[in-house]
Amino acid sequence: MKIDGLQSEMQSMMLDASNTTRPATGKEVGADFSALFAKAVNNVNDLQKTSGDLAVRFDRGDEGVSLSDVMIARNKSSVAFDATIQVRNKLVDAYKALMNMPV
Repeated sequence: MKIDGLQSEMQSMMLDASNTTRPATGKEVGADFSALFAKAVNNVNDLQKTSGDLAVRFDRGDEGVSLSDVMIARNKSSVAFDATIQVRNKLVDAYKALMNMPV
């Protein structure tokens, strides 16, 4: 029975196992998620501000702003806002599921 192939595979698995990082704790993941979510909310806010500014400039007759620019910016901000609402809804559902778990 040849075990050379099996032994080399086991050594490779041992090497892979020793090179893996430890899984993140809940606190680290929570901090990363909160920073990511805050960044996403700020991005949505920036998109909405840009959309509003473009709409005001178009209403004032600024020739550098076309109707298509305004509509594209408005749709971008709308899609980003809808996505943020969906993430919030999923978070609320997850929170409710956690709160309903028996201890």
